[in-house]
Amino acid sequence: MKQYTVAVVGATGLVGRKMLEVLQERNFPVKDLRLLASARSVGVSLPFGDASVIVEELTAECFRGVDVALFSAGGAVSKETAPQAVAAGAVVVDNSSAWRMAPEVPLVVPEVNPQALKEHRGIIANPNCSTIQMVVALHPLHRRYQIKRVVAATYQAVSGSGKTAVEQLRAEIAGSAVPQPAYPHPIAYNCLPQVDVFLEDGYTREEHKMIRETRKIMAAPQLAITATCVRTPVITGHSEALNVEFCRPFDLEEVREILRRSPGIILEDDPGRSRYPMPINAAGRDEVFVGRLRRDPSIENGLDMWVVSDNLRKGAATNTVQIAEKMIEMGLL
Repeated sequence: MKQYTVAVVGATGLVGRKMLEVLQERNFPVKDLRLLASARSVGVSLPFGDASVIVEELTAECFRGVDVALFSAGGAVSKETAPQAVAAGAVVVDNSSAWRMAPEVPLVVPEVNPQALKEHRGIIANPNCSTIQMVVALHPLHRRYQIKRVVAATYQAVSGSGKTAVEQLRAEIAGSAVPQPAYPHPIAYNCLPQVDVFLEDGYTREEHKMIRETRKIMAAPQLAITATCVRTPVITGHSEALNVEFCRPFDLEEVREILRRSPGIILEDDPGRSRYPMPINAAGRDEVFVGRLRRDPSIENGLDMWVVSDNLRKGAATNTVQIAEKMIEMGLL
């Protein structure tokens, strides 16, 4: 098997470190690994396999000889340096929001729209974490029944905000001072109906991401979708309550069977035995867990479902690596 020179940009962050774990766990064919970050992280040693790799400063010259660059360093960094990586000959898979809605950039979840990879021009965008798990659950049902409308409410873990947010939650639970809080209010024993900043229409940027990205990934520009995104005092694992209205009648047992045999999904739907998806069980896993399936009697062809996934893995690092794997499989890398 061909091996590849891989760069991880933003290697010392929560997602960057998770990318290293995933690359190793999935036996990605790494010939050479370059860990890149800002100047303050230069010299940090991170484990990979049986060795340690020293973090280098991110510069344009770092991408010479790189086959694939996995970015998780924020939108501003991606906007500036992803084109430099492409100019040096690398294919970029970017985890920020910088390129997601660019018309020429594929926005990809391998279980949903791998064919979009064929259109790439050097940069592929990894979707938002809450979008990824939702479209994995919705896509196989959309193919069968055609979705008319989705109402989504998310319950998102603090790790989606980075290390500072995780430290805030742990400090508040311990009763310690929080010198640099990530949120405008306490998160311990609380829920914040704000993920990212508010926009002029009253929605947050996160809610807009879910709406716009879902339409792009599912090639459904007219899909009616609305979202309310909430931050909860959970370290890892986003949960979503989805109310779905189909264009066609559905059989509930057939819905279960479709989800049961769809790639990347684990069906946990036995509420009588208290068996349903929970973030504590999804943490450390790459699958999307689906349960609490039931008809919505208030609308025709309505379905309620509960969807949970590890936001650092499938919601970020794993999906990024899976995109690179799919490109190898399709002969694009």
